[in-house]
Amino acid sequence: MQALILAAGMGRRMGKYTESATKCMVTVAGKTLLERAVEALKEAGINKLILVIGYEAEKVREYVAIKNFGIQIEYVYNYDYETTNNIYSLYLARDYLEKDDTILLESDLIFESEIIKKVVESKEKNMAVVAKYEHWMDGTVVVLDHKKRIIDFIDKTRFKYEDADSYYKTVNIYKFSKEFSEKRYLPFLGAYLKAYGTNQYYEQVLKIFAHIKHSELNAYVLGDENWYEIDDAQDLDIANTIFADESNILWKYELHFGGYWRFPKMKDYCYLVNPYYPPQKMVDQLSYFFKDLLTQYPSGMNIQKLNASNMFEVDADYLLVGNGAAELIDVLGRTLSGKMSVCIPTFNEYIRCFTQCEIREIDSRSNGYRYNLPQLLEEIDHTDNLLIINPDNPSGAFLTYEEILLLMEKCEEKGVFLVVDESFVDFAECDSRYTLIRESILKKYKHLIVLKSVSKSYGVPGLRLGVLATGNREIQNMIRQKMVIWNINSFAEYYLQIQRLYKNDYVTACDKIAEQRVKMEKQLSEIKGIKVYPSQANYIMCELVGEIDSFRLAMLLVKKYNILIKNLSEKKGFQGGAFIRLAVKSEEDNETLIAAIKEIVSF
Repeated sequence: MQALILAAGMGRRMGKYTESATKCMVTVAGKTLLERAVEALKEAGINKLILVIGYEAEKVREYVAIKNFGIQIEYVYNYDYETTNNIYSLYLARDYLEKDDTILLESDLIFESEIIKKVVESKEKNMAVVAKYEHWMDGTVVVLDHKKRIIDFIDKTRFKYEDADSYYKTVNIYKFSKEFSEKRYLPFLGAYLKAYGTNQYYEQVLKIFAHIKHSELNAYVLGDENWYEIDDAQDLDIANTIFADESNILWKYELHFGGYWRFPKMKDYCYLVNPYYPPQKMVDQLSYFFKDLLTQYPSGMNIQKLNASNMFEVDADYLLVGNGAAELIDVLGRTLSGKMSVCIPTFNEYIRCFTQCEIREIDSRSNGYRYNLPQLLEEIDHTDNLLIINPDNPSGAFLTYEEILLLMEKCEEKGVFLVVDESFVDFAECDSRYTLIRESILKKYKHLIVLKSVSKSYGVPGLRLGVLATGNREIQNMIRQKMVIWNINSFAEYYLQIQRLYKNDYVTACDKIAEQRVKMEKQLSEIKGIKVYPSQANYIMCELVGEIDSFRLAMLLVKKYNILIKNLSEKKGFQGGAFIRLAVKSEEDNETLIAAIKEIVSF
């Protein structure tokens, strides 16, 4: 058996990465795509490769000569690479297809080498490697029958999203028998070229065979194997992440700061969101108005305040709506001045954004990463601003309403601004849950500024919503002047408008998180080598007291289980690599995480 790689194209969508080399020369995680493909072929026992080259052809040949791959390589030139497509490149190699069974590959693929070995060893003579269709995929998809035979090739013009669950994406790895190529495929390929020209795709010919009553083309359906098709710079970034080595894979994922929907296999226990909300009916309502929301401008800031007023049941004059709490933190950081007292460790955005303030660090380590109320009350005498995240991030430590009231009273007396981030307070136990976004409180305490992330507790991080509440008109006006009039989109605006209709569903969802947190704390506490810190949030901070450190645990979870957790070793206030933060999700997801941690820690 031989292999054939089509590598003649220019790869224009890759921009700077293919300015002077074809796509097979692009490096992913330390190796070129060509080197990775050759290694996979050799592992599968293939010792002959035909390379169809065109754009920067001599650079490919020079590279192959230098690498000395230890495999027989023969070249076919496509001199018309600028005006033709892969159907013509394949046709130029027709003589080789007639001589032996062939593994056909595109040059822009990265994949686990085991895939080629399984295809070679398969008893099926003619097959296409496919994967269940996912949202990141582009290009030709196929439909299978119950015997996993390909019965249709569907291009972009015939693609229907309502049928997407039945589609499989072609991975662009094929196995053709000599007989199939010689007697069936190549005659049709030549006729198609004559009829429709050279700027076509070879899958269009395969479509003909799929429609024959007894299709000869079977599908090899991938399971958990990793692969990616690299068409542009975004694809390259994702491939570099998925295929990174152990020393780099964790920070590669962390550099994305979210967007993990691009990695469908990844289970995210790092970023914090409510898995029980929004309810399906609310999603359906948003979907129903999708076109209007997509094509219409959102309202200005004043209308957003009115919507938030309905949601939080306070007068709009107390509120500002932000593009996530992050926008409000940033603007507030450019508004307040003087000394800012912050418990360390904390959410890093506050320290990063409060550039006009002198940061006074309150070390919570000596108190077991819990708030020390007497210490906080004492600190008010020495500062201009006091920040409290309640529950704390990342420790989950919690101040009761009675405790926070003492801080509000003294701050008001001393003229010190008390900034309270209550983004996670709705996850506290039912009898401890409260909010400071109440008219009676905001009206009385003019030095109180409350921030709340709607994204986290309401399960809509993609909408980017947050609110700031204060009864201090001067501070509110200063913040407002730094914000843009259209700072949130129409989807977020409509969400604010309808949230009140689902108030009971939201309370139920938060109760479920509190219930799951208690179960998860108990299960984690039973694992030898893990110390659990009590939490009132939708996350749990743990200290690793065994041999494994936080970086290695986080790295192994990503590499072996596609699980991402928060490694706290780089956060200010932690010494060494002993601390992690785990998001509380659904019961099934929590059990998946705990099982993986047990396997690693007990190994």
